[in-house]
Amino acid sequence: MKISLLTDGIFPYVIGGMQKHSYYLVKYFAQRGVYVDLYHTNQSKLDITKYELFSEDEKKFINSFVIPFPKAGKLPGHYIKASFAYSKAVFEQFKMQEPSDFIYAKGFSAWKLIEEKKKGFNCAPIGVNFHGYEMFQKQPNFKSFLAAKFLFQKQVLFNVNNADFVFSYGGKLDDLIKSIGVPAKKIISIPTGIEDSWLVHEPSINSTQKTKFLFVGRFERRKGVEELKKGLLLLKDNLNFEFHFVGPIPEANKLKLPHVFYLGSITDVEIMKAKVKEMDVLVCPSHSEGMPNVIMEAMASGLAVIATDVGAVKLMVGESNGVLLQSSNPTKIASAIEKLSKLDKNILQQLKLSSIEKVKNNFLWTKVIDETILKIKTCFAQKN
Repeated sequence: MKISLLTDGIFPYVIGGMQKHSYYLVKYFAQRGVYVDLYHTNQSKLDITKYELFSEDEKKFINSFVIPFPKAGKLPGHYIKASFAYSKAVFEQFKMQEPSDFIYAKGFSAWKLIEEKKKGFNCAPIGVNFHGYEMFQKQPNFKSFLAAKFLFQKQVLFNVNNADFVFSYGGKLDDLIKSIGVPAKKIISIPTGIEDSWLVHEPSINSTQKTKFLFVGRFERRKGVEELKKGLLLLKDNLNFEFHFVGPIPEANKLKLPHVFYLGSITDVEIMKAKVKEMDVLVCPSHSEGMPNVIMEAMASGLAVIATDVGAVKLMVGESNGVLLQSSNPTKIASAIEKLSKLDKNILQQLKLSSIEKVKNNFLWTKVIDETILKIKTCFAQKN
């Protein structure tokens, strides 16, 4: 089987959740003997020709096409224009290659190809993946709402309505995708995954009296950092816990509290793994998400989780391994932190152990890729 994977980049040459997911797709397709025509770009200073994160055996199944991503500019709408221009460049490269059995497209990367297929261009079935569909989820403020509605929704609707199939991570995302007009028979529902190397056999034991909480992410409005900050201020007199932030939090937005620590960005994977394992609970209070890698990594590392019920998060988080919040409300966030900080250590260990078991049983890439291949084969069999 041969798959054309159209992306706007793969990790580590482009940083982001979508790009990391794309990297794992390529890697595990290759491990299963699936040939991949990979269309991607490079926004790093790394030598993309080396592909150091792939083994020599994996490289035998990967045919790579590196395409420059146009500069987006700063005015509203420029990213959309740049994305369409990139999809045109991808299409020009794509149409010169031998046909594939299925086309897996990330974001807007198949936009031009979908246009041409509507006009009669002959190609394999196209499945598109917009991951979290955040532009259709609840927005944290009016500015974000306007940007989502007028800059993204129309273009996303064109892509998903005219593709042959639409990928979803499941959970609330299935319902969301149906709500924007995509028939259920077009939806391919598959969770994301994580590598075995993240998985621990047992959660670490925190020998201190204080429960250690962790936030990992960018300082981005939809990530709920402002609500988390307000929640922590409600607990400023409760010193029964520590809170650690990993990510580029601006100095002006840092809390000056003795039990709150800012570690900055951590780019080294092994250092990050070690830091996560020191913690007890991940807090992910986002207003919108797909199926966050950070939650998967924390669970595999043996952490309990506090997270909002957005995207496919409820597939990962529940009473057995943490607290699923109904919204990014500061009071609710504070209440959840306080609740877990006061738990008996043995009960907290059970929550942490449950996270590991959930990952082991449902979300390892070795299992996810087999499900992906099976469903893709079913798709192009239907079209033939």
